[in-house]
Amino acid sequence: MARPTPLSGFPELLPAQRIVEQHVLDVVRRTFELHGFAGIETRAVEPVEQLLSKGETSKEIYLLSRLQDDEGPAAADRDKQLGLHFDLTVPFARYVLENAGHLAFPFKRYQIQKVWRGERPQEGRFREFTQADIDVVGLGELPYHFEVELPLVMAEALGELRSIGVPPVRILVNNRKVAEGFYRGLGLDDVDAVLRAIDKLDKIGPEAVAALVVSEAGASPEQAAACLALAGISGGDLTVIEQVRALAAEHEVSHDLLETGLEELGALIGAAVVRAPGTVVADLKIARGLDYYTGSVYETVLVGHEKLGSICSGGRYDTLASDGANTYPGVGLSIGVSRLVARLLSAGLVQASRSVPSAVVVAVLDEDRREASDAVARQLRARGIPAEVSPSAAKLGKQIRYADRRGVPFVWFPAGLDTDGNPVAHQIKDIRSGDQVEADPATWQPAPEDLWPTVRPA
Repeated sequence: MARPTPLSGFPELLPAQRIVEQHVLDVVRRTFELHGFAGIETRAVEPVEQLLSKGETSKEIYLLSRLQDDEGPAAADRDKQLGLHFDLTVPFARYVLENAGHLAFPFKRYQIQKVWRGERPQEGRFREFTQADIDVVGLGELPYHFEVELPLVMAEALGELRSIGVPPVRILVNNRKVAEGFYRGLGLDDVDAVLRAIDKLDKIGPEAVAALVVSEAGASPEQAAACLALAGISGGDLTVIEQVRALAAEHEVSHDLLETGLEELGALIGAAVVRAPGTVVADLKIARGLDYYTGSVYETVLVGHEKLGSICSGGRYDTLASDGANTYPGVGLSIGVSRLVARLLSAGLVQASRSVPSAVVVAVLDEDRREASDAVARQLRARGIPAEVSPSAAKLGKQIRYADRRGVPFVWFPAGLDTDGNPVAHQIKDIRSGDQVEADPATWQPAPEDLWPTVRPA
């Protein structure tokens, strides 16, 4: 068989890289659970009509079909088609509707799964990747304080990764009510068109965005300039609120929705100044182009790696899940775990201490005594020490090199007889220092940092 060609956009990690990814997942999972989020998992497929309900995503969806099918599904049978989910929000909305009778609201969930998107692969963007989401969903209503809580939980989770070499993060926040109230106060009714234009500010620049606001939202050049002025406001404290009020006064903008949004954004920034100073920053150009966001919106960048784009985003949504009788408003954030880990690895920021879980390789003195080595490994494992037995009874130097290539710190030499027939006790060798001492498999314990692979700054 010829060497296979890798599939672009479908990354496969080497063992040491997988340890880094697993550490990131363990840290965020533990943080989510500390804050009371319950873990769920949803199926990988959803009806295509349900996936399409989120918006313009048809080009991203991978359709599911059977090889035995004679013909592809006709457009008329779209309601019967299945597609792989391209995020975890759509399946979560369906999950809430199906299981509402069994859930206690407000329902706090985290979900860590693979998702698939048929987009062009590039740095930080894949066709198959892992996301880690947290959401809080209410029945009928959801208090605003959850819009404050979620970015602070994310700030804590990502902050926990600083110890392994992850750069600091900056969570950029805005409130859709501020933008909508300001635009309507200016006299612009096509709010979605303005938001879609502003969302492209970093990609196409202010002049092109101003032209879009004029052509697609029907704004005058003066109105477009005011929208750009609002988008230019940012800061990490409550002076941001004062700047927006000053801009509104300059343009004689007054709207109840603007006032509500400023109160909410001020509450978020005020809490962040206390709990995550410098991490959560108001940025009025954050729009999040998807039209179902109704309140707070969030995007997160790695400081020093801003060109990678957002590694974590989300917002408040009031109508994503509804069964006609009840509405389930929510707020959520999603970490692009694969995007984050890919940057950590490609930039050489982190590394694993070894590529395998084993802390010990138990040497085999000869094949007739392999069972004695197996017995030592069983004793170590029974006490929670990961151990493996050497694959062959080669010369001891070769067995030590086997452990060294895998990064395993210790080699165990079972008790036996030396070349003169004298009894020899169990011995453990630290192959990093060369130290070798007698040891008892019933009591010996490695240092805590050697027990399992660790992830640390490179």
